[in-house]
Amino acid sequence: MGERPAIPLAAERVQRTCALSDSVSRLRYVKGAREEALARLGIRRVRDLLLHVPNRYLDFSRMEKIARADVGTDATIVVTVDRVQVKRPRPRLQIVELSVMDETGVLIASFFRQPWVAEQVHKGDIVALSGKVTFGYGFKQMRSPFFEVVATADQAADFARVLPVHPVTEGLSASWMRRIVSSALADVGDVCDWLPASLAARRRLMSLGRALREVHFPKTVASAGVARRRLAYDELLCLQLALLTRRQIELSGVSPTCHVTDGPHVDALLAALPFTLTDEQRAAVDDILADMAAPRVMNRLLLGDVGTGKTAVAAVALAACADTGTQAAVMAPTSVLARQYADKLGPVLDAAHVSWALVTGSTPSDERSKTETAARDGRLTVVFGTTALLSEALEFSALSLVVIDEQHRFGVDQRAALRRKGAGADLLAMTATPIPRTLALSLYGDVDLSRIRRRPRAGAGMTTRVIPPDSLDLAWGAIRDAAAAGRQAYVVCPLVDDSDDGSALDDVPEQLRATQGRPRSAVATLEQLRSQIVPELACDLVHGRMSAAEKDLAMERFRSGKTQVLVATTVVEVGVDVPNATVMVVLDADRFGLATLHQLRGRVGRGDVPGTVFLCCAAKRGTTARERLDALEATSDGFELAELDLRLRHEGEVLGYRQSGGVSLEISDLEGDRDLVEWAHEDAREIADADPRLVSPLYRALALEVRDRFGAYFEELERSS
Repeated sequence: MGERPAIPLAAERVQRTCALSDSVSRLRYVKGAREEALARLGIRRVRDLLLHVPNRYLDFSRMEKIARADVGTDATIVVTVDRVQVKRPRPRLQIVELSVMDETGVLIASFFRQPWVAEQVHKGDIVALSGKVTFGYGFKQMRSPFFEVVATADQAADFARVLPVHPVTEGLSASWMRRIVSSALADVGDVCDWLPASLAARRRLMSLGRALREVHFPKTVASAGVARRRLAYDELLCLQLALLTRRQIELSGVSPTCHVTDGPHVDALLAALPFTLTDEQRAAVDDILADMAAPRVMNRLLLGDVGTGKTAVAAVALAACADTGTQAAVMAPTSVLARQYADKLGPVLDAAHVSWALVTGSTPSDERSKTETAARDGRLTVVFGTTALLSEALEFSALSLVVIDEQHRFGVDQRAALRRKGAGADLLAMTATPIPRTLALSLYGDVDLSRIRRRPRAGAGMTTRVIPPDSLDLAWGAIRDAAAAGRQAYVVCPLVDDSDDGSALDDVPEQLRATQGRPRSAVATLEQLRSQIVPELACDLVHGRMSAAEKDLAMERFRSGKTQVLVATTVVEVGVDVPNATVMVVLDADRFGLATLHQLRGRVGRGDVPGTVFLCCAAKRGTTARERLDALEATSDGFELAELDLRLRHEGEVLGYRQSGGVSLEISDLEGDRDLVEWAHEDAREIADADPRLVSPLYRALALEVRDRFGAYFEELERSS
C-alpha cells in the first residue's frame, strides 16, 4: 500500500483552495490604484485573477537578429535603443519612433497614438520587441510592436521564454499583471481539483493546478493551449450543469401530461395538410410527439431555416392536445406573425375539428372577452397570440403545451409567465434564426434539439447582390421593373425616423454601429420614394412603433396588392409571407446582423418568380462588415452563414443572443472548441442523470464550482427545496 498523504499537507492544500474566494487585496502588489484597475476588469477575488487568462502569447524563446528577421513575418528581437523621437505629422496624430539596433543591423519601431512609449523607453535601454517585420525607407520596420524593457543586457538571455499577454486596463500594465498573477500562483496556485479524477482522465485533461500555472506561464505555446482547453472545458461543463439545474428548478414538483399522440385529431390534421410531410419534418414530428407522450415535461427547440415548414410540424403538436382534451398556447413576437399563424393554421385546424382563437393587442374587447371565457371553460383548444397571452384575464382550463416562436425575442420572465399558466406544460420553442450547433448546445444545453434543414417548397429562390450607395439606381430600376410586371418590393431601413440615435440597431457589434455616416430611416426613405424615386408607385410604411392595428392594416394592404412598395424596419424579418414580392432593397446593410439579413431576404422569391435582394452598404472590401455581406452574396444556406458569423464575431453577439440569461463565456471559443462543447454536453447529462443535485462526495467540489460561477440558479434551487 502506498503512503497516505500527511494531514498537514492536505490541510494546506484545502486552505489554498479556500483562499481562491478571498479578495485580491490579500495578494502582494495589489493595493489602491491596482486594486481599482483589477476591479474594472471584473477581478475582485483571487479566483477571478487566476481565471483571467492571457489572450495571446509572445514566443520570446526563439529570438531573431535584425538581419535574419524576414520581412512579412512575425519576429521577436532583443535590441538596444539608439534614439527616441516624437513626431507630429498632423495635428491629431502623434508617432513615437524608436531607432533600435543589434550587432547585425538597425530597425525602426513606430508607435501610433501611444505617447506614453516615449516616457517608458529611453536611449540605451535594452528592449524586447515582438511584431510583424516590414520594410520602408531603407530600413526594416515594426508598426506598434509589443515591447518590454529588459533591465540589463545580462538579463536578455533570461528573457528567452514564452511571455503571456493578459487583457489589461488603464493603470495596470501587462508587466504588472504578470507580476500579480505570479504572486497569486506562488501563494495559492496548488489547489484541489473540482473535477472528478476519472472524468479528467477520460477526457485527457490537465489537472487544475497545472493548468493554472501553464496557462499563465507556459513552457511552450503548445502547453499553453492544452492548459486553456482544460479551463475552457470547466467553463462549458459548469454552464451545462447550471442549465440543467435551471430546468430542474422550473420542473420541480410539477406533474407532466402524457399526451395522446395517435388520436383522430392528429390523423385528421395530417390529412388536412395541403402537402405530405418531408422526411425531416416527419422526424421532427416524431421527436415532439414522443416527448409529449412521455411521462416527463418536454423542453424542445425546433431549429429550421426560413420556409422549412416548422409551422406544419407545430400544428401536429396542437392536434395532439385536442386528442388529449387539453389546451395549447402559441406565442409569436409580432401581431403580424400571430395573425399569419391564425390565417395559415386556422383552416387546417378547422378541418381537423380543433377549436382556436387569436388574441393580440388590437383584438376588440368583446371578442377578447369571448376568447377568455372559452379558454377558461375549456371549450377552446388553441389560442394564438402575442404577449397579449400573458394577460392575467386569460386563464386556461388545462394548458398542456406552450409553443413560442422566435423565442429569443422574448425575455426569460415572459416565457416563464406563459408556462406558469399550465403547471407541467410541455414547451416547444421554434426559431428560423440559424444557430450553429455549438452555440445551440451552449445556450440551450438543457433543451432537446430538432433541426429541419431543407425546404419542402423552395420557391423560385433569390439572388443576393451587394452594391455601393452610388449604384442604388440599379435597385430602384429593379423595383420599377417588378411593379411593371405586377410584382411588389420591400425597402428595409435600420432606423424608424431621423430622430433615432442608432443605439438600438439590430445585433450589430458596437464597432459597426459607430461607422461613419448616419443610417437611413424608414420615414425619410418613404418620403424620398414618394416624392423623387418612384412617385408613380403606391408606397406604404410599417415599423415597430406603430400600433398593432396600424401594422396589421399596412401589411394587409401590401398582402392584397394595394401597396406596391413597402418601406419597413426589421418588423418584416420573420413570418411575413407575400409570394408576389420579388425585390428587396436593404439600405445600410452593414448595420444589420448576418442572421437578420438572411431572415429578411427570405421574404422574397417565395412564389413562382425569382427574387432579387440588393444589400446596399459603403463598407470597403476586406473589412469584417463587407466580408459578412459577401458571404450572404455567396450562399443561401442559413446554417453555413451562422457558422461563419460565429467565426467572425464573439458568440455573445452572434444572432442577437446577447441576452442569454447573463451567460458569458470568457475562456471558451465555440468555433475552436467544438469537441469540448460536445464533451461538456455529454458529461453534464451523464452527471445530472446520476446525481441531479450534485450532492454525492464525487461531485461536491464540482457543485461548489457551478455554484460559484452561476450562483443565482442554485439560490433559486434552495428556495424551492
